[in-house]
Formats: sequence, structure tokens, C-alpha cells
Amino acid sequence: MPILYIVAIGWIYVVLMMSVAETSAVAGIATFLFYGVLPLGVILYLLNTPKRRALRAEAEKLRRVQVQQRNVADESANASASELGNAPAHAATPEGTPEISPDP
Repeated sequence: MPILYIVAIGWIYVVLMMSVAETSAVAGIATFLFYGVLPLGVILYLLNTPKRRALRAEAEKLRRVQVQQRNVADESANASASELGNAPAHAATPEGTPEISPDP
């Protein structure tokens, strides 16, 4: 990927020189935006898509592991509390649904 950034810097330099050579400031700004910034932004965005996708997948995998670890910790806490006879009020039934006490 570093070669991509070297090419991008070179392209910005070429477009900057083209913009300076324009006859008016408005034409120079338009040249810089429409030949440089806009196309380069689109190209960099598209070429970085696989990296963003991999980062998103890694974050999702990390989130799943954290949720799984939290569930294991909750189950062990509930099991140790029920062994002591002090089951918490929010303890889950064996089916996984929370207990609901009937209304009087």
C-alpha cells in the first residue's frame, strides 16, 4: 500500500502544477478539485476497501469473543451463586429465559 501513497502524492503534485499554470484562480481551483482531489479521493477510497473490510471483520470477531467471554463469566457467577443458595434475582432459567415472578 505505501506505493499507492507515493503515486497519490505524485499525482497531487502534477495537478497542483497544472492548477498554477491556469489563466485564472477560478480555473486553477476547479482544475485542482476536479482533476486532483475528487478523483484521487474516489480512487483511494475504492483501493482501501479490502483493508476496511478486514478491519471490520476483525472488530466483529473481537466483539464476538468478548461477548462469549462475558457470557461464560456470567454463567460461572450464576452457578457459584446458586451453589451458595443465593441465586441473583436476574438469574436465568435453564432454558435461557429470565425468570419472571408472577404478579400478586
